[in-house]
Amino acid sequence: MAGAWSGMRGISTQPDYVVMQPTTLCNLACNYCYLPFRRDNRKMPVAVAEAVAAEVASYARTGRFSVVWHGGEPLAAGRDHLAALFAPFGAGVEHHVQTNATLINDAWCDFFEAYRVRVSVSVDGPRGRNGDRVDRGGKPAYDLIAKGIGALRRHRIPFSTLCVVSDPAPGVATELYDFFLDLGCEVLGINVEEQEGVNLRLNRHDPGAVSAFWAELVGAWRRTPRIHLREVEWTLRYAAAVLDGTADSLLPRQLDPIPTIAHDGSVVLLSPELAGFHDSRYGDFASGNVLTTPLRRILADAGATTPWIGEFLSGVEACRQSCPYFGFCGGAHAANRYFEHGRFDVTETNHCRNSKIRLLEGVLDHARDHEATAV
Repeated sequence: MAGAWSGMRGISTQPDYVVMQPTTLCNLACNYCYLPFRRDNRKMPVAVAEAVAAEVASYARTGRFSVVWHGGEPLAAGRDHLAALFAPFGAGVEHHVQTNATLINDAWCDFFEAYRVRVSVSVDGPRGRNGDRVDRGGKPAYDLIAKGIGALRRHRIPFSTLCVVSDPAPGVATELYDFFLDLGCEVLGINVEEQEGVNLRLNRHDPGAVSAFWAELVGAWRRTPRIHLREVEWTLRYAAAVLDGTADSLLPRQLDPIPTIAHDGSVVLLSPELAGFHDSRYGDFASGNVLTTPLRRILADAGATTPWIGEFLSGVEACRQSCPYFGFCGGAHAANRYFEHGRFDVTETNHCRNSKIRLLEGVLDHARDHEATAV
C-alpha cells in the first residue's frame, strides 16, 4: 500500500492554519487529558496574537486560512480577552474553537455568531461514555456539556464533535454513532485514547477488537450517512485512490507544520501535544517565539535549528521504507513517537496501530463483508 511515493522534502513553510492557546486553564480535569498546566491560568498576551496576525495576513491572501483556538479550555479565557485576541486577525481568516462546551451559554453563542466562529465540541457520547470527563472535584461534566450543546442548537449554530474512545468494544461504535446522529452535529471525529503528555494510561488493545470497532462504525454510518465521519471518509477516499491509481497524490510532498502558538508565544511544530513539555535531551521542543522571531522565519529555519525535528524526519523516512501502510498515514505522529517511546526516530506506535492500521483494516473488512453478503 505504500506505493511509489518518493519521499517528503521537510516541513512546509505555507501552513493552512495555526493553533493558538489563549489560556492554559481548563475548568475540567479529564482523566485522559495530556495538558501539563491545565490548573494554571496563563493567558496569552494580545501582543502574541498581533505578532501571529501580522504573518497570517500574507497566508490568508493566497487562500482559506484558519485560526484554531485550543486550550486548555479556550472559553476559560473569557469573552473580552478572546475578542481582544481575535481583533488583530481581521476578517480574512476563519476562527475555530475546540471546546468542552461546559461554559457555553446565550452570551457565548452571540459571540460565536458575531465572529462567525466554527465550533467543535469535545464529548464522548451518551452520559455513560463520559466517565472520564469530570471537573476538578471529580464530578461528572456531562450535564454541563449537554446544556452547552443545547445552547448551540437553540441558536442554530452548526457544530462538529470530537469523541475520545477508551474502550473500542463490540457495540460501542453503533451506540456512539446513533448518539451523535441524534445530537445533530455536522462532523464527527473519533480518537482512540492516546498515551501522551501527562496521560500515562496505556492504549494497547486487541487488534481484532479495534478493527471490528471501525468496521462496525462504517456499518452504522452507511445505514444513515447524515454525519461527515472524519476518519471513515478519509479512508474511503484513500481506498478509491488506490483503485484508480492516484493514491500517490494524496500525501503532501511536505509535512503540514501545524504551528502551535503557546500562551507565551513559543512555537511548537508538527504536534500541539508537545507544547509545554521539557526534555533533558530535546529541551522545550519549541522552534522559536513569535515575540522575537517572525513565524515565517521560524518555519523556514525549523529543520536546521530544532534537533528533534531532524530526528523525526528520519523516523518518517524509516516508516516509508518499512511500513506497507505508509501511503495511508504518512508516518506516525511526532507526539505519539515521543510519549510512547521517548524519541522521534522510531516507527510504529500504538496510536498508528489503533487509529491508522486498524482503521484501514476495519473499513476494508466491512467492505469485504458487505460484498460477500450482497453476492
